Amino acid sequence: MATDVVWMTAAAHERLLAEQATLEIDGRELTATERARLAELRDLLAKAQVSTMPDDGLVEPGMRVTVRFDDNGDTTEFVLGDRAMLALDPTIDLPVYSPTSPLGAAINGLFPGDQATIDAPRGPRTLTIVQAHPVT
Repeated sequence: MATDVVWMTAAAHERLLAEQATLEIDGRELTATERARLAELRDLLAKAQVSTMPDDGLVEPGMRVTVRFDDNGDTTEFVLGDRAMLALDPTIDLPVYSPTSPLGAAINGLFPGDQATIDAPRGPRTLTIVQAHPVT
């Protein structure tokens, strides 16, 4: 996926559009902060990919991912995506990891059964992708 694309849910997209519409009210003088936010919104919306990802198991932004840490068997489930975008969607009830975070970067592009190693504070940890399904 191109780095200039920002995946977001339909709910997040709708909230950004509403915020943009509020700032673009005709005849209203915007503050410098509001002008900057409007520019940011326009940029985000131009890069928006609003979709449900295919249920093909590929770990990529927009997926609910479960990983198992091989050293102790612990599993964790999270959404891979932009934290700010997913915070706009109240239906997202899991932790969010960015594709550029150490964990996100290590697993982005993998499939269930694949392994990855991340640098953790107490040393490298190997994990296995258990499953990846689209956020719906």
